Amino acid sequence: MHLTKLDKALMQFDRALQTLIPKAATAARPSPARLHEEAPLEPSERKHSIGLMRINHTGEVCAQALYAGQATTAKLDTVRTEMEHAANEEIDHLVWCEERLLELGSQPSILNPLFYGASYCIGAGAGLISDKLSLGFVAATEDQVCLHLDQHMSALPAQDQRSRAVLEQMHIDEAKHKQMALDSGGYEFPQPVMNIMTLVSKLMTHSTYRI
Repeated sequence: MHLTKLDKALMQFDRALQTLIPKAATAARPSPARLHEEAPLEPSERKHSIGLMRINHTGEVCAQALYAGQATTAKLDTVRTEMEHAANEEIDHLVWCEERLLELGSQPSILNPLFYGASYCIGAGAGLISDKLSLGFVAATEDQVCLHLDQHMSALPAQDQRSRAVLEQMHIDEAKHKQMALDSGGYEFPQPVMNIMTLVSKLMTHSTYRI
C-alpha cells in the first residue's frame, strides 16, 4: 500500500497523541508486573520508586519520538520497517511504566511534550544524514538506556518487585534493539560522543525525577 506524505504525517501525529495522552496507548503484551503482588512501601520508598519510573516513562516517550523521526526520514524501506517494529515494542514499555506510575499514585512528567518534540527532531535529523548514522544513534541510545535500567534496578526498594519486573523486561528488549541497529549497519559512536550522550541523559534524569 502506497502512503502519501499526508498519510505519513497523520500516522505520526496519531503516534504522538498515543504517546503523550494518558491511557491512550495499548500494550501488545501484558505488564510483567502482573506476576508480583503489590508490596507495602514506606512514603520515602514510594516517592523514590515513582521518581525512577517517571524517568523511565519519559525515556520511552523519547524513544517513541526518536523512532518516529527516524522512520519518517529513513532512506531504505528495511530500515524504516525495523524502526517501526522497535517503536511498537517500545509502546509496551511506555504503557507498562505509565500503569506502574498510576499504581504508585502518581503520573508522568509534565515535561514529556518538550522531550517528545526534541527527540523527534533529533531522530529525523539523523535519518536525513544517513541510515547508518540513524541506526548508530539508535544503538548508542539503547546502550545508554540499558545503563540507566541497570542503575534503576539496583536503586529500587527491594520489595518493589512490580517495578523491577517491568524494568527487567525493558532491559531485555532494549538490548535487542541495540543489537538490531548494529547488525543492520549502524555506526558505532566513539567514546567522546557516548560521554556527551551520558551527560545529556543525566540532565534529563534530574529534570523528570520530580516533575
